[in-house]
Amino acid sequence: MSGRNLWTLLVVMAGTFVAIMDSFIVNVAVPSIRADLNASLAQVELAVGGYVLVYGLLLVTGGRLGDLFGTRRLLLAGIAVFTLASLAAGLAPDPVTLVVCRVVQAAGAALFYPQVLAVLQTAFTGRARARAFAVFGATIGLASIAGQVLGGLLVHLDLFGLGWRNVFLVNVPFGVLTLAGVLGLLPAGRPAAGRTTGRRLDPAGVGLLGGALLLLSVPLVEGPHLGWPAWTLVSMAASLPALAAFVVWERRVAARGGSPLVDPALFRRRAFSAGNAVALAFFAGNAGLFFVLTLQLQNGMGYSPLAAGAAFVPLAVAFSAASLLGPRLTDRLGHHVLTLGYAANAAGTLALLGTVRAAGTELTGWALLPALAVIGFGQGLGVSPLIGTALAGVPAEDAGSAGGVLETAGQIGMSLGVSALGMVFSTALGPATSPAAYSHAFALTLLGNLALALAALALLPPLLRRNRPADTPHSADGAQGER
Repeated sequence: MSGRNLWTLLVVMAGTFVAIMDSFIVNVAVPSIRADLNASLAQVELAVGGYVLVYGLLLVTGGRLGDLFGTRRLLLAGIAVFTLASLAAGLAPDPVTLVVCRVVQAAGAALFYPQVLAVLQTAFTGRARARAFAVFGATIGLASIAGQVLGGLLVHLDLFGLGWRNVFLVNVPFGVLTLAGVLGLLPAGRPAAGRTTGRRLDPAGVGLLGGALLLLSVPLVEGPHLGWPAWTLVSMAASLPALAAFVVWERRVAARGGSPLVDPALFRRRAFSAGNAVALAFFAGNAGLFFVLTLQLQNGMGYSPLAAGAAFVPLAVAFSAASLLGPRLTDRLGHHVLTLGYAANAAGTLALLGTVRAAGTELTGWALLPALAVIGFGQGLGVSPLIGTALAGVPAEDAGSAGGVLETAGQIGMSLGVSALGMVFSTALGPATSPAAYSHAFALTLLGNLALALAALALLPPLLRRNRPADTPHSADGAQGER
């Protein structure tokens, strides 16, 4: 990997880090935000859930805009919006302003995050691409845990007397440095080769997909807090015909030679279709585990937010180590490195279930460490190879929208996992508040988590059947560097 490519990788990983971290960092600051701004629980939940909702809604559109107008432009625009919104959130005088800033933050992240995958897919080839995706996976793992740990630490330290505001203001220096790096390293100019002047954004497609995702996402975000009223179930059911209408429209646009938001031909690529299905199950299990484990650590075991965040560190370290080790294992195992990863994830989940059942009310963070490390190792082998394999062979002119679709599948999976496993946990817990009740609810929820881990493993075969060797992002074809 050349020096310029290395710096390019570092710059886009900085953007990846802040986008992922911001999905988690605000969670531990919720009590402080409520107290300082006199915010209602609904307002704070909207500040947290609104980010996830808007981010998921706009990922595909952000990816397509990058395809049409250039990766560099969308990176700059998205990072600038995200950074300014972070600054405004850190200075928010009231809950409504904070919610608006979080929504704008999410829009900025949705504009630039798909471009990261486009850069990895088009600027690197051969072993350089394998290493780039490995670093990408490690960055995701570190950012996920950094959000938990750094958020708790910033609130605890109360730097400059700013308290919870630091969890947003910390994004500003990251954003400024990333903007400088993009300006200095990524080439300016027209969109990549293969795009034609006749291609444009598909506004009807944007509306249809946005409507379908809105019908699905709003109930998933709000349903658990509202007790799943009838409208949430109706909304989720209505998302299916809305999604079908989107598919029909996109096929019609493509058939008449137009520019669809998502090219239907992408889903005729077996690896891409299978990769989205695997991402849905895999990320549902991951997010659901993180959610219920946090509840168990803080409410069931009495850990502080900082201590609960620290309990995730073994998982994050194993995740990052496995991500970096992935290319070497791929040299020996090929795409079955994913089989190893998802099998380890399932085995670790089973071990975690056994630990919880055996320890009961005597459960400690130290007892959880071995199983969490195995889960983290499996997840680390299952993220970057999954993304690289699913996007292999996708044309450069569709790299942004393809990355947006894959990330949207992951986001929907995370929302489904949190909602479904959270519902299992709360139903099993009921009105009880004792450590024994929490331990019982956690164990029952882990059965659902194990089912998702096994589902991801079972969905692998279509993804691993390659159409041709050149599709693999890990092939040592010798060509390295930017296109």
